[in-house]
Amino acid sequence: MSAPTQARETKKRRSEIGEVLSTKMDKTIVVQVVRVFRHPKYEKFVRRAVRFFAHDEKSEAKTGDMVEIMETRPLSKRKRWRLVRVVRAKEV
Repeated sequence: MSAPTQARETKKRRSEIGEVLSTKMDKTIVVQVVRVFRHPKYEKFVRRAVRFFAHDEKSEAKTGDMVEIMETRPLSKRKRWRLVRVVRAKEV
């Protein structure tokens, strides 16, 4: 049997927007993504933060910048995200 002639549809990758916490590693940034949700029982707004290691090939992000990151294949032990763009640079 032959393979279908139609092109395979690619899966949409997850993307997040967060703040750069660290740029101390070579070509790697640490991005903190904060989400706010309503607690199911107490109905109070709760903040939760998650840190992601992202690949920054050109070292264009600086500490304090807001950046967009996207899921990618595993690049190292903890690095599974890559920098898409700098949304807003830190105001000095």
